[in-house]
Amino acid sequence: MNRRDILKAFMALGVTAPVVHANSEDDMDIELDLTKREWRKILDDDAAFRVLFKEGTERPWTSEFNKEKRPGTYICKACYQPLFDASMKFESGTGWPSFFDTLEGAVETKRDFKLILPRTEYHCSRCGGHQGHVFDDGPQPTGKRYCNNGIALEFVPEGQELPSLRNAA
Repeated sequence: MNRRDILKAFMALGVTAPVVHANSEDDMDIELDLTKREWRKILDDDAAFRVLFKEGTERPWTSEFNKEKRPGTYICKACYQPLFDASMKFESGTGWPSFFDTLEGAVETKRDFKLILPRTEYHCSRCGGHQGHVFDDGPQPTGKRYCNNGIALEFVPEGQELPSLRNAA
């Protein structure tokens, strides 16, 4: 049994630990610093708000992006910052869209202990929106697996213009 199997078992049982962060969001240099109330007004999807700004997790195998194979760019659903090129995506078998790398400067990380075992979570570097967790069991060239909540992303197919970055109202 490996770490991924243990984590799946804990998640299936709904076992969690109190949230303790080694460093807080206050340590992150957020360019688009809005309140949760402001983000709730902007996002029309309660589930996306819960994942992005309350650090929730969508259920595995529910993301439309698990089967997305077209070239393009994955962007933060909250602020539209590009996070991943589709060429960075791979099938991890975990039930969440997974990537072996991010676009340069697109994410920031911090440690969490929500499932008792320490993990590294990552957030959009522009708005602080929670995207997922990064693990050291991905493919080469990085050996990383950025396991992303699909509901925290939008996909822009190659050839389609990226939306303008969202700004404070």
